[in-house]
Amino acid sequence: MIWQVIRAALAVIVLALPARAEVPIVSVTSPGGITAWLVESHDIPFTALEIRFRGGASLDTPGKRGAINLMTALIEEGAGDMDAQGFAAARDALAASYSFRTYDDVLAISAKFLSENRDDAVDLLHLALTQTRFDTDAIERVRGQVFANIRADAQDPQTIATRTLDRLAFGDHPYATALDGTMDSVAALTRDDLIAARARVMVRDRLVVSAVGDITPEDLGALLDRLLGDLPQTGAEEPGDAPFLLEGGVTVVPYDTPQSEIIFGQKGLKQDDPDFFAAYVLNEILGGGRFTSRLMTEVREKRGLTYGIGTYLVALDHAELVMGGAATQNARAAETIAVIREQWGRIAAEGVSADELDAAKTYLTGSYPLRFDGNGPIANILVGMQLQGYPIDYAKTRNARIEEVTGDDIARVAKRLLAPDALHFVVVGQPEGL
Repeated sequence: MIWQVIRAALAVIVLALPARAEVPIVSVTSPGGITAWLVESHDIPFTALEIRFRGGASLDTPGKRGAINLMTALIEEGAGDMDAQGFAAARDALAASYSFRTYDDVLAISAKFLSENRDDAVDLLHLALTQTRFDTDAIERVRGQVFANIRADAQDPQTIATRTLDRLAFGDHPYATALDGTMDSVAALTRDDLIAARARVMVRDRLVVSAVGDITPEDLGALLDRLLGDLPQTGAEEPGDAPFLLEGGVTVVPYDTPQSEIIFGQKGLKQDDPDFFAAYVLNEILGGGRFTSRLMTEVREKRGLTYGIGTYLVALDHAELVMGGAATQNARAAETIAVIREQWGRIAAEGVSADELDAAKTYLTGSYPLRFDGNGPIANILVGMQLQGYPIDYAKTRNARIEEVTGDDIARVAKRLLAPDALHFVVVGQPEGL
């Protein structure tokens, strides 16, 4: 019930949204030297905390793929003198919320807690991070869940396509394999492997933290030291940059399904590239989130080849791509690929119209404040800004960067970035004509 009240209060706060993109962010450094970004807001009595450890699943020991993912899934499955049920009961008694997720480049921890229970909620989270039990029954139960995910992914055409492209693109880099691991690698993981995995990634020199809500800078500083201060200072070294081995072409993965799942990609831009914002606007025009994008218009609206198609910039810590995806009837897969290549080349050769550029800017700048719709989402944005290396005033200046993009910028970046002959398509299904 308390969380229903909080959500209702958040809904009222959202009414003032256009100004929320200019949130008052301050940098807080704890007495122990841990830095976090904070938005102090006492409208409702709770705080959202976002913690990231750089490296994520990419720090798996060679031959132990899936260890960091399995370890992360076990953080909440018992800590200290509490087993999994005891930990869940303690968490629920505090009306606290925790989540733990592993990604290619980060291990992500989210926490939400009421102001009146802050100390106890932080102590419970600290216990989970530093005294995870890794009980045998919990390991086997969660290992079974990972096995189920691996089996499901092996039957999902979209996942098969994505994993195939990763394998072809990244060689022997961790990005080339699924962070879940394989049936064999996960089956071989021991309790000692999980303890070692935690030591590789959950360390202070990989920390990125943000907080939003009913907490002062002084209280946040004390909280950071209490929660994270006794973590090890350093862990495993990050892998180097991933190779990009894909050349233009088509890879077909036969699969018994009435439609073909298509994933395509080519080399992209780094997040800190001077042309990244122009590329971001370009992508919105080419295949972004609107029904009026070039690819939605040409592939869906004019030809009815697919229900939906989209493109996106992928800026990982050690690789960068431009990617996209669509699904179509097997009989029309070749035509779909031909249209995508045509539009890829056309926008590179001709640029975009003034109307297309204006519409994309209006959408990107107008939709941005809508992301700031509560303590949790704002905390997530703040931690993402830090991970991407943006300055603390980025939320205030981001829309201005979008507005500064010109038609000439788009034309230059399109010529630099989009190469139809470099596009590689992975098609999972029974496509005709490929």
